[in-house]
Amino acid sequence: MAENFVVSARKYRPVTFDTVVGQSHITTTLKNAVGNNHLAQAFLFCGPRGVGKTTTARILAKTINCTNLGADVEPCGKCENCVAFQNNASFNVHELDAASNNSVDDIRNLIDQVRYPPQSGRYKIYIIDEVHMLSAAAFNAFLKTLEEPPSYAIFILATTEKHKILPTILSRCQIFDFNRIQVKDMADHLANIATKENVTAEREALELIAQKADGGLRDALSMFDLNVTFSTDNVLRYQEVINNLHVLDYDYYFQLTNELITGNLPKSLLVFDEILRKGFDGHLFVVGMLEHFRNLLVCKDASTIQLLEVSEIAKSKYLDQSQKADMSFLLSALSIGSQTDIHFKTAKNQRLHVELCLMKLAFLNQVFVPEIKETTQVISEPVASYGANTTGTIAVPLPPVQSGKLRTTVSLSPTPLAVPKTESLSQTESQTIRTENHFTREQLVTSWYKFIEIRQKGGANKSEKVMLDREIQLENTTIKINLDNQIQENILNEVRFELVNFLRAELSNAKISIEYSIVVQENTKNLYSPQSRFSAMAERNANLIELQKMLGLEVDY
Repeated sequence: MAENFVVSARKYRPVTFDTVVGQSHITTTLKNAVGNNHLAQAFLFCGPRGVGKTTTARILAKTINCTNLGADVEPCGKCENCVAFQNNASFNVHELDAASNNSVDDIRNLIDQVRYPPQSGRYKIYIIDEVHMLSAAAFNAFLKTLEEPPSYAIFILATTEKHKILPTILSRCQIFDFNRIQVKDMADHLANIATKENVTAEREALELIAQKADGGLRDALSMFDLNVTFSTDNVLRYQEVINNLHVLDYDYYFQLTNELITGNLPKSLLVFDEILRKGFDGHLFVVGMLEHFRNLLVCKDASTIQLLEVSEIAKSKYLDQSQKADMSFLLSALSIGSQTDIHFKTAKNQRLHVELCLMKLAFLNQVFVPEIKETTQVISEPVASYGANTTGTIAVPLPPVQSGKLRTTVSLSPTPLAVPKTESLSQTESQTIRTENHFTREQLVTSWYKFIEIRQKGGANKSEKVMLDREIQLENTTIKINLDNQIQENILNEVRFELVNFLRAELSNAKISIEYSIVVQENTKNLYSPQSRFSAMAERNANLIELQKMLGLEVDY
C-alpha cells in the first residue's frame, strides 16, 4: 500500500534553528539565550503569515528541555524529552489556539495548569498561537501570571497582528519581529526541496512561485505542491507555472512599454486586448503595469537595483529597457497610472478607463519636446529699462472676456529676451517679442482663453471656468497660476494634461509646463447694508467722501 501524501509544508517543516529560512536575526538571538541561560519568561513572536513564528516557537520549546545540547545549541532529537516532543507526547509543552479558546475560562484553565511543575525536564512551555484573538477580559486574567510566572514556566505567544495586543501584555514580553522571507531565500529553499523530491525545476519557475507567495514560505510550498501535481513528468517549467497560477507574464509589460515609449497606440491597445482575452482582470493589469514602471525607475540608479525582487534574467531585461525610458516619462506614467488605479472601481466603463490611460501614456513622450534655443543676440541690460514695473515683471494687458469681467495680465519674469539689441522698444514691439519657444505673449493668452471657451462649449463645470479665468504669469517656459483653495487644485489637476497638450499644439509644440500655488486669502467682512458698502468703497477711493459732501448726500440711509 502506498504511503499517504504529506504536504511539503509539513514534511519539510524545520526542526532545528539552522533550518529556519530567512530569520537568522531571531534564531541567532534565541540560540545565544539558550546557550547562556538568559531565557525570558515570556516571548512574543510577531510577523506576517507563513514566516515561521509557530515553527520557531516549537523549536525553542524543544531546545529548552533537550538534555544533550551540542556546541551549536541545537536539540539532539534523541533524548527522552526530544523523542516525546517529536511524538506529540510531551507533558511539558502545551499549545493553545487562542482563535478558538479565547474566553476567560480558557485562560483560567491554563493558569491552573501552570501551578504544577514539570514531571521531567526543567521547564513547562506554553505556546499560545494567534494570541491577539483573546478577549480583553482574558488578557486581563492572564496579566498577573504572565508578569510573575513560576520559575519553570515559559510563555511563547505568536500573532500576526501585534497592534491588537494590549500594551500591558507587550511590556511583559520579549518581542521578536519576523521578516517577510526574501524571494532569493525562498527560491533556494524550494530548489533544495525539489532536489529531494526528484523534481526538475527551472530557476525562473521557482522565483515566480516565491514572488507569488509574497513573503510567506507556507504559501510557496503549497503552490510548489500544486505545480508538481500539475506536471506529468516531474518538471516545473516557467510557462506552465504561469498558466497554472494564472500569473500575467512580465513579457507583456516589456512589450507594452516598448510600444508606449515609441508612441504606438494601436499596438498598445492590442496588447491590452490580448491580456483581457486571456481572462485577466483590468485592475490586475493596471497594478502590474505600475509595478513594472516602478522597477524601471529603480533601475535608473545603480544603488537602487537591489530593490528589484525578480530573477536575474528579468533583471537584465529591466536594466536594458530602463535605458530607453526617460525619467520624466516614468514619473508621469506612474502618476497617470496611479490615478487610473484609484478611480478604476468607480468607473462605469472600466475597459475604456484603462484604454484612456494607455492613450495618455502613448502620447506622453510628445509632451516632453526638446528645448529649442534661438541663436540671436541677448539683451544684457535689465528688463526694467524696457518699461518693466517696480516688481521686475512686464504687465501685458489681455483681451477682454465676457462682459462684466476684468482684464487679466500675464507677468513675465525679468529673464534675458532673445531680440536684436536696440536703444528702446515700444509697447507694441515689447508685446510681440518671441520667447525661446517661438510664440508671442498674445498667442499664449489667446490660446489660453480659446481653451476655456472650448471647455465651456463642451459642458464643463462653471467652477472650472472660475479656476482658469484668472491672472497667469509666465517665467521662461513655465506658466504660474495662483489658486484659492484645494477644490481649485483638484480641478486644475483634472484638466492640466489636456490644457498643456492643447497649448503646445496651438503654439507649435512649444515646451510649456504649468505650476500652481494655493494662496489663502483673508476672509472679508460681508457687506450687507448700504452704509457698510459705502464705507468699503470710501476706503478704496477717498474722493467719494468729497463727492458726497459736494452733492449734500446723507450718510445714513
